[in-house]
Amino acid sequence: MAGQTIQDRLLAARHSLAGQGLAKSVCKATTEELIGPKKKHLDYLIHCTNEPNVSIPQLANLLIERSQNASWVVVFKSLITVHHLMCYGNERFTQYLASSNSSFQLSNFLDKSSLQGYDMSPFIRRYSKYLNEKALSYRTVAFDFCKVKRSKEDGVLRTMNSEKLLKTLPVLQSQLDALLEFDCSAADLTNGVINMAFMLLFRDLIRLFAGYNDSIINLLEKYFDMNKKQCRDALDLYKKFLIRMDRVGEFLKVAENVGIDKGEIPDLTKAPSSLLDALEQHLASIEGKKSAANTPTQATSTHRTDVKTGVSALSSTSSSFGTIAQQADGVEESLKQAVLAEEEAVLNQYKAKVNSPVNGTIASVNNPFLVSSEPIVDLFSCPAPATQTSTKASDDLLQLSNPFADMFSTPMTGSQTNASNDMSTPLANNWMSNGFNTNSNAFVDDKSFTSVFGQPESNQSCPAPTATGTSDPSNKKVLTGDLDSSLASLAENLTINKVTQPPPVQWNSPKNAPKPGNGQPGMGWSPQPMAATTGANYRPMGQGMMSNPSPFVSTYGPMGVQPSCIGGSAVGGGNLGMTAPSSTQSPQPQPVLDPFGL
Repeated sequence: MAGQTIQDRLLAARHSLAGQGLAKSVCKATTEELIGPKKKHLDYLIHCTNEPNVSIPQLANLLIERSQNASWVVVFKSLITVHHLMCYGNERFTQYLASSNSSFQLSNFLDKSSLQGYDMSPFIRRYSKYLNEKALSYRTVAFDFCKVKRSKEDGVLRTMNSEKLLKTLPVLQSQLDALLEFDCSAADLTNGVINMAFMLLFRDLIRLFAGYNDSIINLLEKYFDMNKKQCRDALDLYKKFLIRMDRVGEFLKVAENVGIDKGEIPDLTKAPSSLLDALEQHLASIEGKKSAANTPTQATSTHRTDVKTGVSALSSTSSSFGTIAQQADGVEESLKQAVLAEEEAVLNQYKAKVNSPVNGTIASVNNPFLVSSEPIVDLFSCPAPATQTSTKASDDLLQLSNPFADMFSTPMTGSQTNASNDMSTPLANNWMSNGFNTNSNAFVDDKSFTSVFGQPESNQSCPAPTATGTSDPSNKKVLTGDLDSSLASLAENLTINKVTQPPPVQWNSPKNAPKPGNGQPGMGWSPQPMAATTGANYRPMGQGMMSNPSPFVSTYGPMGVQPSCIGGSAVGGGNLGMTAPSSTQSPQPQPVLDPFGL
């Protein structure tokens, strides 16, 4: 199994498309590639634990979800990632694992897909048990034994009181037992995944045993001041300590065999066997049993001497483990400072690049929201007064200036001049001038104006001002301050192409017109009858209007047509049973007056 699988790449791509950067990093750190999690992914996840806007529960749940995979590689790498974050990440991550009910349920894990899966499955089960115990110990004592302060003067475990110390040591022993149960040999470390897990366990072992040794020294120093029950518990804890010291020595031998430098492996100095005898004799004396010593005073002094000897041996072991742990912490701190310095240098380089003049110019060009130094064309502002005005009537009929012509006639900058030179087509010129000609004559020439409006007369155009600045009083002022009055005056003074106007139409009132049937010849008119369309008795509407009435029998017209009387005649095909005298002379048709004079 070499390299990332297609499934790993597809899963990472899916998280990328979904915008889930945290899930993508977890996926990248726990691929099926047969190597340990890459440092860049682990560093990014450590950085995420220090960010306040990153959800620690989400990160922990993502890793726990990856530990449910069927592949032993993915499960092992997820456990390694969790362990790495507990060691080097923010303490909030360990706090969440300790306070939540979720834990690694891998006590029955077994990968049957390959022979290597069978071999690695037991180590996965032991490793998950240790991580669960590590979180449980943090929940119990509210601090991490691997990160607790260690020193003779103000160390947490070295200065703890007897009662609290007797309660804390069993928790520490349980975590150390879970670590030692990993129980691997040099022959088992055959791939990069288990090797990385072993190195993390070796790191925890150095710190755990250093704190464990300090707590035993504190216990021995307070042993002769304890009561009978406390002495019994303290003696039992010391016997367990001797057993675990042998197992720690075996673990250190494996670390030496896999290639860890001897300078990084601490010296393990055991206490003399006389120390155990002294502790047992002191407990026997308290319980009332017979002592081998002649007097209790001599026995007590002998026991204290043995305890001091044992404490001195354990102190050397504590200093050896403490030195290695401090060196490892110093290396980690130096690496941390180096990473921080590198990040700061990259940040400063980025700031210098952004603030450089060249990049500033590029940013100003690419940023549409930056304010430009070039003047902006304002279509709604009042135009600036022109220095020279034209006195031609064709230039401006109403003395209304063209704001667009004045605006675009202003001098242009170099970039605008180049743009205008490139746009040499008529369409481009019309676009640049906004539909107006930007020459000195903003409208039309005199020839076109004369062809439409004719030659202006001396008494119709605006009189030229005299030397005194006043116009000819004989002429009426055409243009005034009011637009309506100016238009009216202009309409009165203009003559379009000298066309002879027809006489005005005289509108006659209908009251003065003679009524038909008065016996006056030529005053009535009758239109030609239209062809019948519906029947013999049908006449168009108004057939009998303004005509000489003739006697006829009253009949009803077509259905729905009601008779009406206009001027003594019936309309609609019948009369009202009335007779009117008729004239002996037939009316002569008269030309119809056209009210429009055509």
